[in-house]
Amino acid sequence: MSSLGNSNNIFWQECPVGKLERQKLINQKGCVVWITGLSGSGKSTLAFALNRQLYSRGKLSYVLDGDNLRHGLNKDLGFSAEDRTENIRRVGEVAKLFADAGMICIASLISPYRKDRDACRAMLPDSNFIEVFMNTPLSLCESRDAKGLYKLARAGKIKGFTGIDDPYEPPLQCEIELQLIDGICRTPTAMSEQVVSYLEEKGYLEDQ
Repeated sequence: MSSLGNSNNIFWQECPVGKLERQKLINQKGCVVWITGLSGSGKSTLAFALNRQLYSRGKLSYVLDGDNLRHGLNKDLGFSAEDRTENIRRVGEVAKLFADAGMICIASLISPYRKDRDACRAMLPDSNFIEVFMNTPLSLCESRDAKGLYKLARAGKIKGFTGIDDPYEPPLQCEIELQLIDGICRTPTAMSEQVVSYLEEKGYLEDQ
C-alpha cells in the first residue's frame, strides 16, 4: 500500500522551454562558479566583485552567500558534519536551478569537505561546475578575523570551527586557484578578472 509521502509517487515534469532557449534569451551560458576556502579567505569579496564585473558586461549572475543563506534557506541547520553536508547539498541544488535557468550562479561557501563539493559538481549534467579555491593561508585569514570568529574558536568558545578544530579539505583538481603572489594579496578586481577570463575562454559569456 502506497502513501502520499512516498517519493515513488512523484514524477518529473518537462518544461516546454528548454535550457538552450533560456540561454539564448539572456545571451549567455548557465554555470556554477563555486568559491571555496577558509573563513576570511576572501570568498564573499571575490563573489561580489565577480558579480559586479559580470553585470558591467551585461551578463546576469546571482550570488549565493553562505552566511546569507543561513538567514533563510538553511536557518534550521547547525554546524555539525551532518548539517554542513545538508547545507552544501541544498545550496548545490539551488545553484543547479540557477544554472539551468541560464544564469551564472556564484556560490560562496567555506564548504570544507571535498566529498560535499564533489557531490555538487556531480549535480551539473554538462560539467558546468567551476571550482574556485581561495588558497589563503590560515595565518592571514586569522589575522583578518573580521567577524571575531577565530578569536572565539581559539578561546574554545566555538567548537568545530573550520581550520582550528575541524578540517578543511582543499580541492585536488579545481578549475581556478587564487593565492598570494610574492606574499601579497591580489585585489578583488584582479581576482575577479581572472575568473571572468576563464568564463570567456570556456564560452560561458559568448552570444548564444
